[in-house]
Amino acid sequence: MIRLRRRHLEEVADDQSHRLVVTTDPNSAAAEAYRTLRTNLLYSFVDTPPKVIVFTSAGAREGKSTTCANLAVVMAQAGKSTLLMDCDYRKPVVHKIFGLHNIRGMTDVLAGERSLEEVSYEPQNELKVLTVGPVPPNPAELLGSKRFADFLAKVRQEFDYVLVDAAPVGLVSDPAILASQGDGVVLVLDAEHTRKGAFRGAMRSLEAVGANMLGTVMNNVASSEKNYYYHHDYYGRGYQQQQ
Repeated sequence: MIRLRRRHLEEVADDQSHRLVVTTDPNSAAAEAYRTLRTNLLYSFVDTPPKVIVFTSAGAREGKSTTCANLAVVMAQAGKSTLLMDCDYRKPVVHKIFGLHNIRGMTDVLAGERSLEEVSYEPQNELKVLTVGPVPPNPAELLGSKRFADFLAKVRQEFDYVLVDAAPVGLVSDPAILASQGDGVVLVLDAEHTRKGAFRGAMRSLEAVGANMLGTVMNNVASSEKNYYYHHDYYGRGYQQQQ
């Protein structure tokens, strides 16, 4: 496991840790919204709780990585052992949100060159972060491989929750592959930029692979707090509630 000292975290280029509002501004309305999302996930599915949850969006820059990262932190804060896996090979950003290096990661584990313990980071108790690592020429084939399925089965047993940050479903096939292997999918939307057509197209793609839709998260909803980019989390069973 990789443990970085504070000075090493500060040396990482393109640090976007300000997006981790549950730690930078834990008393904000946005942080409370992520805790509400956590509560809904923990208690809305008592009989068959989802352990492997895939986060995707209809398009780029809709806040899926920010949502996934913040939820991972509050899950860990609740005492749930959590693994956050960056599986967005098209534009990985989880390492930037946590201020981490992305030299080794998922690719190395699936290639059999490193173990999860060797390449994962532990930014806080109960939370491990697995970055993408080197980007392969064929991400879809890698994520659809038996080796990835075996790895997912392994971490499912080791952690209470596994959160997967996938690429936008409207751009590539990767998220559909991941959705078919997870216990459920959360679709992240942007209140100002997500178009209905893109949303419906994303839903059709996920339904085509038999994805279990847990709900949606609506970002960028207007807030009464001045000068604050507010991520409002909405969670519900089924996408119909967003129409």
